Amino acid sequence: MNKEILYVVDAVSNEKNVSKELIFQAVETALAMATRKRYGMGIDARVSVNRQTGDYETYRRWKVVDDEDPEFESPERQILESYAKDRGFDVAIGDYVEESIPSVEFGRIAAQTAKQVIVAKVREAEREKVVSAYRDKVGHLIMGVVKRADRKGIVLDLGENAEAFIPREEMIPGEMLHVGARVRGYLKEIHQDMRGPQIIVSRSDVNFLIELMKLEVPEVSQEMIDIMGAARDAGSRAKVAVRANLPNIDPIGACVGMRGSRIQTVTNELGGKERVDIVLWNEDIATYVMNAMAPAEVLSIVVDEESKSMDIGVDGEKLSQAIGRGGQNVRLASELTGWTLNVMSVEEAEAKTQAEQQAIINLFMEKLDVDEEVAVILVEEGFSTLEEVAYVPIEEFMAIEGFDESLVNELRDRAQTALLSQAISQDSHLPAADLLHMDGMDDTLAFKLATQGICTMEDLAEQSVDELMELADIDETRAASLIMKAREPWFADDKAEA
Repeated sequence: MNKEILYVVDAVSNEKNVSKELIFQAVETALAMATRKRYGMGIDARVSVNRQTGDYETYRRWKVVDDEDPEFESPERQILESYAKDRGFDVAIGDYVEESIPSVEFGRIAAQTAKQVIVAKVREAEREKVVSAYRDKVGHLIMGVVKRADRKGIVLDLGENAEAFIPREEMIPGEMLHVGARVRGYLKEIHQDMRGPQIIVSRSDVNFLIELMKLEVPEVSQEMIDIMGAARDAGSRAKVAVRANLPNIDPIGACVGMRGSRIQTVTNELGGKERVDIVLWNEDIATYVMNAMAPAEVLSIVVDEESKSMDIGVDGEKLSQAIGRGGQNVRLASELTGWTLNVMSVEEAEAKTQAEQQAIINLFMEKLDVDEEVAVILVEEGFSTLEEVAYVPIEEFMAIEGFDESLVNELRDRAQTALLSQAISQDSHLPAADLLHMDGMDDTLAFKLATQGICTMEDLAEQSVDELMELADIDETRAASLIMKAREPWFADDKAEA
């Protein structure tokens, strides 16, 4: 019967093209299961098969656990450390104590169990072998034949016993893939589940579109053209931003191809219904957004860098085109550029801008106690908050025609006073007493730091010189002096401990 084991190992290894060691392990597992059935399923058994002769030995074993271990469960599988040492075993916690027991024969029952284990292990090995071949292809396109389809998704036959799965949510909406059809997909991930590793493919992912563009446009793979970004409503519409790395290349023309041949090939691969717009990327964000809004013509644009949003004005008669069906055009443009885009008619945009400017003018007139002429000049020069008036470098103020040093200092003082009053009234971002009365500190600087979240000497001590120079608009010498002063309690504590 021992020779029978060697025969089984050779036969299965050659038939399934898996290592003999894997089959030996399966046989050992099967014999161990048969042993537990004979002696009681509660025991732990180990079988060791000689790889040359087929002879095997069987051991019953117990895991060594600490005497005080609350997880001690069963004396049939575990043994206390002290008891193991009393029996003469030189072991540590976590080791196993083994005793030889009579082996079961490799008979019909053991052979049947071995067959089941071998089949399971062979399937697992084959699946892992296949998946390993595709690990390096994650993030790339793969081709397969539709093997079957159900409500959960599509199973692709990749060849050489490999299969991939396209979940329903990763399919292009409305697309019908028939059994036997050859399709491409984007290898999104290798997912581990109860059945083992599974190759997940997507046709709706935006990266599927990008990889198709790389495949169909040689200039992209040759790095003559860069794809700067993409946004996609699978099955409906997409936008791809490109730029040329060489001055004599038209990136849009290269991507579209002669008479639209290249982009048509991409569209056909996407199901034939998805419209792909090629957008010229530009480092100037306003220009880039205007390109991304095509085919809508942008007539005006107001940029708010702080909130990364833009108000876009278009011809009122073409407002619906600019927004797109269900807001699709503006949504894709926003996703492509990374900015929040608010589309409106030119009249609405102008009215909104005027209202916002008037609100700032009224704020300056009230808080700075200036007339409308001065407030308008400040707005026209780009000032929009009291913080800017209070802390923008004096040189920028002096560049304004008609502003002298006396007027500038007065405006800055009034703005700082208004901010201080505002902070006190809101009872927020107030400097603590230790910061306010620290040597070298003045009230204006203390309140300015408090607006930046630096309210205590401890907060100040944690800043670097460069950070403080930028936050407080002070020179390096003063910044270093203030930080060292704020850190004095640290050194006093260290000295006391010493």
